Amino acid sequence: MADQTQPWAERTVEVPPQPGVGVPPQRDGFQRGVASVGQRRVPRTEPFPVVDADGHEHGHDWSDQAPPRRPMSWHLAQLRRGGEWSAAGALFAFVCWGIWAISGRGDLGAPLLTFVLSLLVAVGLFALSRLLGRVIWERQLGRVRRGARGAHLVTAVFLVGVGVAYLQQTEWVVDVWNFLSGR
Repeated sequence: MADQTQPWAERTVEVPPQPGVGVPPQRDGFQRGVASVGQRRVPRTEPFPVVDADGHEHGHDWSDQAPPRRPMSWHLAQLRRGGEWSAAGALFAFVCWGIWAISGRGDLGAPLLTFVLSLLVAVGLFALSRLLGRVIWERQLGRVRRGARGAHLVTAVFLVGVGVAYLQQTEWVVDVWNFLSGR
């Protein structure tokens, strides 16, 4: 019997070897307990980079290596972060445009073209904001952008300004504003 001083010994039963029962013969080139693996990797010779508290890496020159390519879905997810700001600005501009266009009581062709051009300018402003963010934030300051919130916020401010401009061109809205402000 096993040594009873061990706590697991009372639950362990030794089984004597039985004739004819044992380890089956091994097949070609296989050893029991040894996994078959592919080619052996070459060990890494350069030291691992050290990252300080500011997030800068030291100890390796990465200039000869291209940064890893990220999938398109990752880039689109980055562009979507902060998109609620642009959507809210676009909704506000659309409502204000609708008030202005309906108050004109004319054909909606020219006002529709005006709104579409305003949206195209907003898209251009978004692209310019992203470009400036890349040049200033990433390259000059060495920071990592975690989304497009800043560009979306700039676009939203522009679209709110466009909406206010539409309302300023609507006579009855200006009259109501003057009445409420006491002028």
